[in-house]
Order: sequence, then C-alpha cells, then structure tokens
Amino acid sequence: MSREEIYERLNDVFRDVFGEDDITVTDETTAADVDGWDSLRHISLLAAVEDEFDIEFSMGQTVKMKNVGEMVDFIEEEA
Repeated sequence: MSREEIYERLNDVFRDVFGEDDITVTDETTAADVDGWDSLRHISLLAAVEDEFDIEFSMGQTVKMKNVGEMVDFIEEEA
C-alpha cells in the first residue's frame, strides 16, 4: 500500500472521528492542528485507525507518535 493510499484512507477516518468533512492530514499534523483532538478523541481515533487498517498499536507506539507522519510510518510497516 502506498503512502498516498494510506493518507486517502486515513483522511476518511479522521473525517469520521472528528465529524469534519474538510480535514486533511499531512506528515506534520499533530493534535494541536485538529479541533477537538483531546485525549478521549485520541483513543477513538486510534481504535478507528486500527479497524481501518487491521493493525494494532502497542501502548509504547501510541506514546511515541508525535505526528500523523509517524502514524503513517507504522501503518506502512504493518499493512
């Protein structure tokens, strides 16, 4: 799966989780860039990403991720 394909699917997940049709994430996107991305929404987001890509994040991975680009790196490795 290409990075572009991951971002297409990931953008759909973000739009669903945050209820915003105009969200477009990039490598540099962080929680500070998305309205409503708090700790509770973060858990929902991770669960939705895991479901979408049939992967599972470890606790260590979720703590280490600093931006969406790092999330995509992990998805590339696992998918």
